[in-house]
Amino acid sequence: MSHFEIGLSSFPVLLILIFLRIPIGLAMFLVGLGGLYYLTGSPNIALAKLKTETYSTFSSYSLSIVPMFLLMGHFATLGGMSQALFKAAESFLGHRRGGVAMAAVGACAGFGSICGSSLATAATMSQVALPELRRYGYSGGFSTATLAAGGTLGILIPPSVILVIYAILTEQNIAKLFLAAFVPGLLAAIGYMITISIYVRIHPNAAGVREPMPMLERFKALADVWPVLLVFITVVGGIYMGIFTPTEGAAVGAAGTGLIALTNGGLTKVTLIESFMATARASAMIFFIVLGAGFYNGFLALSQVPQELSTYVSELGYSPWIILAIILSLYLVFGCVMDSLSMILLTIPIFFPIISTLDFGLTLEETAIWFGIIVLIVVEVGLITPPVGMNLFVINSMDRMTPMVETYKAVMYFVASDVVRVVLLVAFPGITLFLLRMFG
Repeated sequence: MSHFEIGLSSFPVLLILIFLRIPIGLAMFLVGLGGLYYLTGSPNIALAKLKTETYSTFSSYSLSIVPMFLLMGHFATLGGMSQALFKAAESFLGHRRGGVAMAAVGACAGFGSICGSSLATAATMSQVALPELRRYGYSGGFSTATLAAGGTLGILIPPSVILVIYAILTEQNIAKLFLAAFVPGLLAAIGYMITISIYVRIHPNAAGVREPMPMLERFKALADVWPVLLVFITVVGGIYMGIFTPTEGAAVGAAGTGLIALTNGGLTKVTLIESFMATARASAMIFFIVLGAGFYNGFLALSQVPQELSTYVSELGYSPWIILAIILSLYLVFGCVMDSLSMILLTIPIFFPIISTLDFGLTLEETAIWFGIIVLIVVEVGLITPPVGMNLFVINSMDRMTPMVETYKAVMYFVASDVVRVVLLVAFPGITLFLLRMFG
């Protein structure tokens, strides 16, 4: 077999290993290491890459942003920020039809602005919102589906760990990607609230009602979210004003949320150690997946798979929009069986060179950023797409009384909202690039 054929044959091997429940990072590492040995006929290059790739991965300054954002999310939870966000949103929206569910989405959006993880956002907000949703008579499937969809805002609204990984893989500016994600993130939150409004009209028994809160209590609840605004403005504002780099901003955010948690009494010696350990475990998992992807991508580069596929697609003569639609459709399929980080690390080295050769009427940088945001949204859809949407399992594990099939039925309304948003952002790239062109 040629090098190209060997590279292509590695995909089914990798998928088989994943289906056998071998961790994705280890699977990519083994296939990449074995592929390098097979192509070169000697263990020397594979062993040399083991030394250089490991050092370059774990000593990357850009990658140090990941544990900082994860730690910021843990401290934000200890500081009571998730409860404050939900209470503020509920005070203004809770009396509307489906209002408590809308408040949960709004709180997820707010928490996503200080937590770059979808699963962490979903898990944290579920602890706060699920009891309230049950209290006001919201059906189990509707409640869990709402929180699973709201949790996806954690990786779309900046800061986002997945966007950081994408920026490193494609050598793009992290701050510009964060800026471009704002409008799509707001559209996602608004779209989910519209979806909730439609759902409760089709299924009126799925949501109860509650009495409006006095205006004084509403503003008091709103005032309690000042720590979230302070951290968000400090971190994001500091990055865009050039006061500090994204990595420094993440460190400032972690320190800020830590001080707030300490002031509120949530940060003790025990919870501090627990936060460090949880951050270390999550960071180690992400870093090992990145390392495995580095080996696998090195093997693919040597086999010329990305280059050959890029040339082949360019010579087909298809419209760039058709090729983009095919790629996004593949992401939807992958999303049913893989987690978001694995999808990004596995596919971007193959798809990005193809997209870079296509003409969408944008500059190369604009194309890279626009494509990154669209991919992030499609990956986000995968987190709530049955049968293996990761957010669905996280939320359902916190509400054992609700059958998974009920969550599946309700979440399809949110998936439809996501599909509409993807079509809108693909058809009108200017929506994504609006803030970037204005301030970038």
